[in-house]
Amino acid sequence: MKSLTDPSQALSTGLAKIRTEFHVPDGFPVAVMAAAEAAAKRLPNQHADRTDIPFVTLDPAASTDLDQAFSIEASGSDLLLHYAIADVAWFVEDGDAIDLEAWTRGETLYLPDGKAGLYPPALAEGAASLLPDGPRPAVIFTVRVAGDGLVKLDGAERAIIQSRAKLAYDSVRASDVPAGFAEMARRMAMNEKGRGASRVDPPEQEVERLADGTFRLSFRPLLQSEQDNAALSLAANMAIADAMLAHHTGLFRVMSEPDAFKVQRLRNAAQALGLSWPASTSLRDYQRTLDPADPQQAALMLEIRHASPGASYQPYKEGVVPWHEAMAATYAHATAPLRRLADRYVVRCALAIANGQPVPQAVTDAFAGLPKVMGRADASASQINHAAIDLAEAVMLRGREGETFRAVVTDVNHGVRVQLADMPVVANLKASGLEQGDGLTLRLVSADPDQRSIVFEPA
Repeated sequence: MKSLTDPSQALSTGLAKIRTEFHVPDGFPVAVMAAAEAAAKRLPNQHADRTDIPFVTLDPAASTDLDQAFSIEASGSDLLLHYAIADVAWFVEDGDAIDLEAWTRGETLYLPDGKAGLYPPALAEGAASLLPDGPRPAVIFTVRVAGDGLVKLDGAERAIIQSRAKLAYDSVRASDVPAGFAEMARRMAMNEKGRGASRVDPPEQEVERLADGTFRLSFRPLLQSEQDNAALSLAANMAIADAMLAHHTGLFRVMSEPDAFKVQRLRNAAQALGLSWPASTSLRDYQRTLDPADPQQAALMLEIRHASPGASYQPYKEGVVPWHEAMAATYAHATAPLRRLADRYVVRCALAIANGQPVPQAVTDAFAGLPKVMGRADASASQINHAAIDLAEAVMLRGREGETFRAVVTDVNHGVRVQLADMPVVANLKASGLEQGDGLTLRLVSADPDQRSIVFEPA
């Protein structure tokens, strides 16, 4: 981790430029804000009282848009996950001003100096957020998790809940979370391994704002608490996907596997990085053995991420089983409706199915249009994230032109990509005769925050 010294405010200036360049919304139209303020006052009257269930939330410490709260109980040898998801649809009606604005945005955009929300703060950080400062409307999905990690949607209902605690990834203790939390994560991990899932979470470059207002650029691997918490969302999303597929409806998250050419490139990269990848071991099995704490293995994990064709959204098609290769399962997004537009409709679909009701026509119609909207939003979020990282790298290195840095080559297919050994910086290099895994010394030629560019040459 490296703190960014920025006395000239180049980072702040650059972030403002990124917001303009990528058309990041600055607030909400007056009509949308007014509609949200009015919607926030809507009293739930179709919800069961489940305030006796001891729900808690687990998120980054600074988060206020809380989509999920959970409680766990034993049912014989099974575990029951009661997963409360923010009932955004209670506040947002089809075709109203809030809904129309959300369709133009697609998802919440996150930048180091703040976010551009999918919904106005009155809802996303107030009436719809599962904060512990009062009862909130939610949709509770009850997911049965067997001893082998198989999941099944047992039911869903609209309910009023009361979160008992707002827990944070970096400070949560085992005694803070419901009994069964770690066991459920273990079961889900065991099931992933059994079905051959290849989902991995490499450390990625991240620019974060600290409490004192400064910024930090780092390669940050997921904390164990984050990985365990992700298992809850995985259980719910898989159970909901299975239920939708069984009822011949829904919106799914799909991903294909890398082609043979890309897999061979990855094998070459592993060899160059000094890693042993047996010829008889598939990519799916091999990447599950990689350790993000090891620099060489982390570098390969990033290359695997780059080789992935990427995930997309797909509505149900008769005779087609939607498949997510990394999950090795049929999969959907349902657990973040405050941050992703598509989730609101999947929640409504699953709620109807679980209660034997027809899926609303507005939801079915939305499934046809959401892949394009979400694809555009995902692409924009990725571009903004890369721009912010490029900016932070340039700010960090500005003024150090002429200095030398140790680095390792991580890719040579489309140009040369290198990763600095002692700083969380990835750069492209104009050079020839290099191979993946080569160590070398680089000289910094230029670092230009205004252009968000850094240029190295072999020293």
